[in-house]
Amino acid sequence: MKLLATIQKVPGGLMVVPLIFGAALNTIDQLHLPWITAILQWLGAGQTDSGQYEFLRIGGFSQELFKDGALVLIALFLFCSGSQMNLRVGGKALKKGALLVTAKYLTGLAVGVGLGLMFDPIDGLLGLSTVAIIAAMTNGNGGMYAALTSQYGNRSDTGAVAILSLNDGPFFTLMSLGLLGSQFPVIAFIAVLLPIALGMLLGNLDRDIRTFLKPGEILPVPFFAFALGANMNLAAFFNPEVVGAGLLLGVMTTILTGGVGILVFRLFREPSVIAPVSEATTAGNAAGTPAAIAAAAAVAANSGMMSAAEAQSYHDLVNIATSQISIATLTTAILGPITVMLVDRWQKRRGIDGTLEDEPHLRAGEELGTAREG
Repeated sequence: MKLLATIQKVPGGLMVVPLIFGAALNTIDQLHLPWITAILQWLGAGQTDSGQYEFLRIGGFSQELFKDGALVLIALFLFCSGSQMNLRVGGKALKKGALLVTAKYLTGLAVGVGLGLMFDPIDGLLGLSTVAIIAAMTNGNGGMYAALTSQYGNRSDTGAVAILSLNDGPFFTLMSLGLLGSQFPVIAFIAVLLPIALGMLLGNLDRDIRTFLKPGEILPVPFFAFALGANMNLAAFFNPEVVGAGLLLGVMTTILTGGVGILVFRLFREPSVIAPVSEATTAGNAAGTPAAIAAAAAVAANSGMMSAAEAQSYHDLVNIATSQISIATLTTAILGPITVMLVDRWQKRRGIDGTLEDEPHLRAGEELGTAREG
């Protein structure tokens, strides 16, 4: 059976399919069907705190991996992602990566703040929270970016992915919430950054370690996705408000982050704009950000820097924000490649070949002139 190949055909499939599968099983679990309860009792399973029997809460390794393991697996993912942040990137790739990260972050922050002020930061337009907006719009799909730029872009476009790894994980969202007034203690930032920083340190000290940890950028994703889904109700994915919000979030990510990225590249005299359009997506792992933010909020509440009510509000939006971001991931996975192909055709009509590294518009013109002379 070609299960993996089938899953990978779904946009963002390694994240979305396990997430939905976990949500489906949890939805069945929460129905507390008599025949399932009878089987669990016969097997000797213990009761939950609510006095029920659930097959996702049977204790041991199974519960730790499939129900309670999301944060640990996300931390492992961040550690491995950090190890791939190569500090020895070329100057042009470094420049492009910095421009892309800055443009994408500031766009997501501006949209999140703007809609939060106009509507509500927790339950805003179509139920979109500031957390969901910033998490989705600031975290691009690195795998898709690398694939698109390797086909339509040039070497420095693809090399910029080393810098784009900075937007993996919840740090930018956490930093944004701090700027917006939520009081997170310094230890909360350290707790989020430490796995990334340690991974980055080891990966740059030893190339073999970077190579060893590279599979960790992908391997934990379906596992933490399932664990996140195992705490959600499948009905959320059929809620018109959630679907509409997720679609809107995906469209905003493609149009706004891509558009601002194009403007920034033009401002810095980059002829080809394949890179910013390729980055105008939402990463599947962004769905793990709301849970990480809720964990940081719990730390802040325990330290007295945040009220219990505010921390609870972050906890309450985890499921809906995760669903919305998952739908945005699917949306941008479809819109992203289409947009890149359209931009590539538009550029070529203007004499710009995005695959050429130096002065692509001039070199394309020179090659076209040579071909005509021949």
